[in-house]
Amino acid sequence: MSDRHAASVAFLNAMGWGAADRCFLAGDASDRSYDRVTQAGKSAVLMDAPPGKGDDPADFIAIATHLNALGLSAPRILAQDLAQGFLLLEDLGDALFARVILAQPQLESSLYTAATDVLLHLQTSPAPRDLPDLAAPQWAGAAAFALDWYRFAALGTRVDTAPFTDTLTGLIRRHADGPRVVILRDYHAENLLWLPDRKGLARVGLLDFQLAQMGQPGYDLVSLLQDARRDVPEMQEAAMISRFAALSGMSGFEESYAVLGAQRALRILGVFSRLCLVAGKAQYVALIPRVWRQLWRNLAHPALAPLAEICTTLLPEPTLETLERIRAQCGSTRTR
Repeated sequence: MSDRHAASVAFLNAMGWGAADRCFLAGDASDRSYDRVTQAGKSAVLMDAPPGKGDDPADFIAIATHLNALGLSAPRILAQDLAQGFLLLEDLGDALFARVILAQPQLESSLYTAATDVLLHLQTSPAPRDLPDLAAPQWAGAAAFALDWYRFAALGTRVDTAPFTDTLTGLIRRHADGPRVVILRDYHAENLLWLPDRKGLARVGLLDFQLAQMGQPGYDLVSLLQDARRDVPEMQEAAMISRFAALSGMSGFEESYAVLGAQRALRILGVFSRLCLVAGKAQYVALIPRVWRQLWRNLAHPALAPLAEICTTLLPEPTLETLERIRAQCGSTRTR
């Protein structure tokens, strides 16, 4: 038994769950992991977020408390040991949007409409205090991961990122730098649960929101509709863009959506490549082609022509050969 597992057993014992059956539920791109624990006909979810690995469970508690206070459905906190990095959470079940849509495709439109309406409610409600709020150059710098990691993994060379970040900074300032709202950042079909027994917006269960910050209104909508893990039908995407723009009263939303979509896709290209090279998580390489297609759909907007020109020059297409080259380097690189 590892020291970490022993610590989790001690936590469960202390919280009255020592006799529980335990099964692995999920891991993700971070160092967090989740187990379902079942005891006496009840279940809960154990979150294991090792201290010093980048995620603070206190952030999860703060955002969960905020979301629940708004009438939304984040897991309730049943027990906690912040020093050790353990939380015991309400078990919201297994009905992830991605699974529900696969089994019942006729529900897809209803689920995406509900998720879009959750964003509108969240963004028109008062925000928690002291959330991070990045400026346009920082958003552009995050997108430069595409050069620092995807291009590096594919070609083995690095380039000056200044022309890229300057161009993207200008686009963000011009089209996507208005009033800030709360964004959850990883708002997609594998972090949303369908809870049909609840009412209204509470039917959408929310997961993986601990890195919430202030950001642009369209960011989470891009995350929802340009999903790195599944193809959202273009008609569905267009309908939700129209709904969000109409109900939020935003003008020029199409330009903002395209800029934010390009920024997010560029960052994810780099993140997925880095996860392979540094963390040894080769499974993310298979998602790169979808993200690449999403990037170029956004870059096709006339407002993004200057960025499209730079990306054409600097970023190689993820051919089978390129993807195999990235996979071959899995776990071989230390952070810089």
